[in-house]
Amino acid sequence: MNLSILARCDLFRGIETAELSPLLRRLHACTREFDKFQPIYRVGDTAHALCILLSGGVNIERCDAWGHKTLLDHITPGSVFAETYACVPGTPMMVSAVADEPSEVLFLPSEMLLSSAAQDSAHSVLLRNLLDVTAQKNLLLTRKIFHTSPKSMRGKLLSYLSAQAVQHGSDTFDIPFDRQQLADYLGVDRSALSAELSRMQRDGLISYKKSHFVLNHSPSDE
Repeated sequence: MNLSILARCDLFRGIETAELSPLLRRLHACTREFDKFQPIYRVGDTAHALCILLSGGVNIERCDAWGHKTLLDHITPGSVFAETYACVPGTPMMVSAVADEPSEVLFLPSEMLLSSAAQDSAHSVLLRNLLDVTAQKNLLLTRKIFHTSPKSMRGKLLSYLSAQAVQHGSDTFDIPFDRQQLADYLGVDRSALSAELSRMQRDGLISYKKSHFVLNHSPSDE
């Protein structure tokens, strides 16, 4: 197991690297590898463990009864997912977690993680970090609401790209999505999104190539 990834994970912030292996053994942690497009959790599953991505990539998706898919999030190595459902045992998942490429996932059983019998300091730090991670995820969901609430396609893109610039601290940045993933994230048609990006570039608002973007100036909200 790549402990260097875990050492950089927010869930283990403040825990010494030497404490990680003993802590994971006490929590009955286990790892599993997934092929591209293989589901880790499906809609309707109950999560008995929260997950940490060790390598690869995972998409968090919502799919309705008619097969319409919406991309909610893209998970990168060192990130936590399924923690909300793992902390509420028995609640059916409303989303799926699917490997976007060959991936390795660490599972932390919620029964052991949330055990009131845990007394060691590393476990206490882990629980505090879990609360912080959950709060951060709520902020991300709020951010997505901001990006999807504008009525126009351009308004949605301006909101998302402006937030990416703030996140990267620069008007030049790479986004974590390809065109289809970005369309799914914003809940729009891919062709319409690509057409609007072309218009925004023609209007001088942005420059882009694939997932690399440059904001040429601060556009006004629409």
